[in-house]
Amino acid sequence: MFSETRAMFLYAVTPVHMGAGTAIGLIDNPIQREVHTNHPLLAGSGLKGALRHVAEQRWGKNGLVIDLFGPASQNASEHAGALSLSDGVLVTFPVRCLKRGFVYAARLLAIAGGGTAPWSGITDPAGKAHAAGLTMAVDGKLILETFELSVTEAAAVKEAAKWLAENALPAGDEHAFFRDKLKSDLVVLPEDVFSYCVERATVVEPHVRIDDESGTADDGGLFYTENLPPESLMLALVMASQVRRTGKDKTGKDKDAAKDKTGKDKDAAAVIGDVTTEFNGQLLQIGGDATTGRGQVLLHFPREGE
Repeated sequence: MFSETRAMFLYAVTPVHMGAGTAIGLIDNPIQREVHTNHPLLAGSGLKGALRHVAEQRWGKNGLVIDLFGPASQNASEHAGALSLSDGVLVTFPVRCLKRGFVYAARLLAIAGGGTAPWSGITDPAGKAHAAGLTMAVDGKLILETFELSVTEAAAVKEAAKWLAENALPAGDEHAFFRDKLKSDLVVLPEDVFSYCVERATVVEPHVRIDDESGTADDGGLFYTENLPPESLMLALVMASQVRRTGKDKTGKDKDAAKDKTGKDKDAAAVIGDVTTEFNGQLLQIGGDATTGRGQVLLHFPREGE
């Protein structure tokens, strides 16, 4: 079905709230999480909707938007869009550290499409921490949240940190500090420690609902909202097929499907090219609480072949 696939990194520059819609614990508005790991998640439907919103603002509701994202109607006879997005999964997560403010904890994974990321040499640290460097260590120990872990420098983690800094974070001098920090402060944690951090080290903010007439706090108006913290790094897959909207419309006229430079209907490679060209390095708002500055992420597509 999909003949082209590219990786898309999402780098949080503000807290991000992609709501789960259901609260089962103390937090009234929790974020989305994977069922099997409880790790933070960004639903592909939400990512696609945010991309469509930006595309419509930039291009208008024209044929290219319809070709990439599908028609706005729910008519079963209409075609599907040529672009699909997977859920965004967690790659690195910022954790408070005694010496360096925070470090990037990582759950490393294979990236589909066009190359191999350097994860093969990384193994489960089994009760210890494997780090790209030891600048955050205190007397050979790594103090993260409530944990004190033995830490060793690992060449495989250093290689992965360098790759992520060069291929996952945005380019530009304004992001140089965090690229350098990722190169030195990436840490691979034991699974139980990492799970604890991603479940209990998110940004939880209290909110108060104000009564419009009195201007004071409404009775029962206190609630808590969970956010993915800034500096989190997520990964989604962008998948494309050939543009499906061809032939005649209901009036008998030619449909205005997007064409490539040769006048042919755009294939999957051209669709991916449109997306990576237009959205690489762009700031995108996803999830809720947009009016309070939440949900700002930077998109970055690794170079083709990587």
